[in-house]
Amino acid sequence: MPNLDNLIIEFDKGLRTLFAKAPTARPYPDANIDDAVMTEAEKKHAAALMRINHTGEICAQALYQGQALTAKDPAVEAKLNHAAWEETEHLAWTSHRVYELGGRLSLLNPFWYTSSLAMGALAGALGDKWNLGFLAETERQVGAHLQHHLDTLPPQDAKSRAVAQQMFTDEVGHADMAVELGAAELPLPVKVAMRGMSQVMTKTVYWV
Repeated sequence: MPNLDNLIIEFDKGLRTLFAKAPTARPYPDANIDDAVMTEAEKKHAAALMRINHTGEICAQALYQGQALTAKDPAVEAKLNHAAWEETEHLAWTSHRVYELGGRLSLLNPFWYTSSLAMGALAGALGDKWNLGFLAETERQVGAHLQHHLDTLPPQDAKSRAVAQQMFTDEVGHADMAVELGAAELPLPVKVAMRGMSQVMTKTVYWV
């Protein structure tokens, strides 16, 4: 059970996730790539896709924080915290790219963060194997979204593509980590429900 100090720390993390500029230890994946010539429509579409990716990372941060709060095994908690740091870097990369494209971040991020934090805490409370199973499935679905974005970004937008590709690599690694730590396979109805919620988020955030 998390103590008061841990809850205060996690509350601070939430505020930083939503309102502070995210840090990154690794270089921006697109740092050495020149911006391509794109129409306004292409820029708007690319910015919307990167906004979705940013909100996805907001959700991932919240999930990891909620899961780490209720994880039973200290080794699992440590792995979750490390993965959360990589998701923080994704926040930095995606927000930077959204602004470069002349876009803005989703106005609904506080809602998605709060919802995901509650889901993460619930998953952790069910036990580490289900916690990790939820994590593995989440990362697989995030990876599928990223692959779709790689397929639908403007062909000449190499900068956005480089960011999405590195994120995809990291998400696959997170899913593999969860499986190695003993993730349980989630029931099909749970997976379907997760996909449905994910689709609602992506279609909403594309515009808002």
